[in-house]
Amino acid sequence: MLKGIPSIISPDLMKVLLEMGHGDEIVLADGNFPSASHARQLIRCDGHGIPKLLEAILKFLPLDTYVEKPVTFMGVVPGDPIKPTIWNDYEKIILAKHGPMSFHYVQRFEFYEQAKKAYAIVATGEGAQYANIILKKGVV
Repeated sequence: MLKGIPSIISPDLMKVLLEMGHGDEIVLADGNFPSASHARQLIRCDGHGIPKLLEAILKFLPLDTYVEKPVTFMGVVPGDPIKPTIWNDYEKIILAKHGPMSFHYVQRFEFYEQAKKAYAIVATGEGAQYANIILKKGVV
């Protein structure tokens, strides 16, 4: 056990965060996301929601300041009436830690393709729809 590491971050997740280099991406996937079939490296974080996990990860993971939009959300499928309120939670958490920035929204299948290239996918128990997010690691 180490001091200062939130208990929501498993040893496997901390190892991945340490291994990632500048520009590598990590996906925080909701419970509906096909994590196992899309991951090069899968980290299980079942039973946890993404907002608390995001807050814990951002204590250690700097976002890439060399790109315009280091955070990507899965956009709502055209015609779907859902309005993802969880994005507001994400924006508050990210902006509180990193200051003003723009966010990238991509279509579902484009998000899937980007996720397949990510360094790791963290499978969570998040129940909100369109709760998937990709973080691009910056320089420490």
